Amino acid sequence: MARITIIETGQVPPKYRERHGSFPDMFERMIRSEDPTAAIEVVSIPNGDALPDPGKLEAVLITGAAAGVYDGLDWIEPLEDFVRKAYTNKTPMVGVCFGHQLIAQALGGTVRKSEKGWGIGRHVYQVLPENGVVDGEAVAIAASHQDQVIEPPSDALTILSSEFTPHAGLLYANGATLTVQPHPEFDVEFAQVCCDLRDGKAPEDVVATARVSLAEPMDSAKLGGAITRFLTHRAAR
Repeated sequence: MARITIIETGQVPPKYRERHGSFPDMFERMIRSEDPTAAIEVVSIPNGDALPDPGKLEAVLITGAAAGVYDGLDWIEPLEDFVRKAYTNKTPMVGVCFGHQLIAQALGGTVRKSEKGWGIGRHVYQVLPENGVVDGEAVAIAASHQDQVIEPPSDALTILSSEFTPHAGLLYANGATLTVQPHPEFDVEFAQVCCDLRDGKAPEDVVATARVSLAEPMDSAKLGGAITRFLTHRAAR
């Protein structure tokens, strides 16, 4: 039985939390659909929880957040230090959206707000052949972001990519770190909520196209399963 520690870096708006749960709740559902035996614990930065010693953890997953990794908030630098220690220790670690960007920045990559604007709705990503983690030629996953990894760290291999997000999935050379920009933990209903939250912020045509796109098939379970196996199999080693 693997024990996965979810680092909560942002919170679902209260208006939606009762129906959809927190981000850790979403990840727990994703993980348990692949591995019902996994043990989940949550460390919530917004609630003031202290970061644990990554050397004492079996596996780590860092969630999304509304913040930017470059915002200079007082908790970002300690989290980057946590990431570097986990990476050196080869603690199995996954980052999603903000987590994807934070890990890249902590390990020497460049993250900024993209001139391409908002990426919302269903996005399709090409899969690097024989990457050892994600199968198939492409995956369609819900996205919700403006920031992107512009330049990955030197020891990161891009395994998911699209024209909009060239570095949407990174597999790191330590063999224990995987990050993705899109959200396999989101169901279609919450992905629609993310579109609603961009009304008045993103161009109307972008939001409208994103809403329509969510009627198409999604591969959330496929990517979520791959992430879960990545964490649980490496934690068992």
